[in-house]
Amino acid sequence: MPLKDRYDYIVTGGGCAGLSFILHLLQAPSLAGKTILLIEKEQNRTNDRTWCYWEKNAGFFDEIVFRKWHKAWFHGLGYDALKNLGPYAYKMIRGIDFYNHCYDIMARSGRVDMVHAAVNGIENVNGGVEVSAGNEIFRGNFAFNSILFEQPVLADKTYYLLQHFKGWIIETKEAVFDPAQPTLMDFRVAQDHGTTFVYVMPFSANKALVEFTLFSPSLLEQEAYDEGLRDYVKDYLNITDYTLLEEEFGVIPMTDHVFSPSNGNIVHLGTAGGQTKPSTGYTFRFIQKHVAALVEQLAVSGNPFLKKSVLHKRFMWYDRVLLHMLFHKKMPGSKIFTLLFSRNPIQRIFRFLDNETKLPEELILMNTLPQWPFMKAGWKELIN
Repeated sequence: MPLKDRYDYIVTGGGCAGLSFILHLLQAPSLAGKTILLIEKEQNRTNDRTWCYWEKNAGFFDEIVFRKWHKAWFHGLGYDALKNLGPYAYKMIRGIDFYNHCYDIMARSGRVDMVHAAVNGIENVNGGVEVSAGNEIFRGNFAFNSILFEQPVLADKTYYLLQHFKGWIIETKEAVFDPAQPTLMDFRVAQDHGTTFVYVMPFSANKALVEFTLFSPSLLEQEAYDEGLRDYVKDYLNITDYTLLEEEFGVIPMTDHVFSPSNGNIVHLGTAGGQTKPSTGYTFRFIQKHVAALVEQLAVSGNPFLKKSVLHKRFMWYDRVLLHMLFHKKMPGSKIFTLLFSRNPIQRIFRFLDNETKLPEELILMNTLPQWPFMKAGWKELIN
């Protein structure tokens, strides 16, 4: 199919954010006549990652949910509980299912042109955009970009931690897992390198994803992740005989750096657009809410520019306070999360981490944490 001289929407980056945005576009009847170009370095058809998230009711990607659970274990410092998640379900999507689903829908629509090339840069030109990719220039009215072309330049007093994780999918000969009971967080592991926990997502009685996760300023050597996983499988799952089927590794920034939502007619998506929650690294659900809002705005007004709400500022302050506590080591993350999960219904925690609570509920939640250290951190972040 020949490429067009100009597109309504050019999407740069074919990861979770870019592909989710295109699928939402294709679902909007009033935007059916819009032309779309996706530029990505290569088409991903591998199982390179897993997305897990909680959600009420049916969701946009429910048909490709690989597993979902209605209960989950939390293991903290002297506290262990099997939590009933209702009305939420904890859902898992495999990377390969996500990519195949998105590409198949795009192909069936016949509305998305694709170019496989590295994106060199994007510029605002004459009321539109020009995208340099490979050796060519592509023109459009708007660009929706999820590529971080360079590390952000951090202002003074900006926090920057990493959520880094390595996961193993293991298979055992014996039935050792309860497929209905995942482990959302297990803080019983050593905390030598920062806030460290493991989660376990069982696929069946003898197969599960075990993921070793840390919040810290820097990465570990790969062997350290492997050692953490080996020790956890042996010491906490009591498994010695297993086969390692697959591995995954990832790094997510945890920062209160303000990512620009747009620059002229260039709209930023995903982490590049500030859709990673600073204090937890959670991204998938925030991406989905963001791209849905962008498409709704396009359908209503013809432009994709969203206004930030007062809520955004309030939750950003909460994020900065938690980052302050973790970065300055005012209190171990394992203790903070243990207090939260032992003193609050998990539904309240989910709403809070989704930025969906109201102030009275937030005050109740804050009252379950030690007042003085959090008040000091909160005041410092308020006056900074």
